[in-house]
Amino acid sequence: MRSIGPMELVLILAVALLMFGGRKIPEVAKGLGEGIRNFKNALKSEEKTEEKKQA
Repeated sequence: MRSIGPMELVLILAVALLMFGGRKIPEVAKGLGEGIRNFKNALKSEEKTEEKKQA
């Protein structure tokens, strides 16, 4: 599988700018970051509960 090059990244950012507008992009990025953080925390807490079950 190919990695994303600089031209593809510019294209993705341009499409995002057109879709959301300049003022909405920071809000969307913040929401995405919070979602990723919550997902990681959920995975970590699930691993801890599995470790407690095995012990």
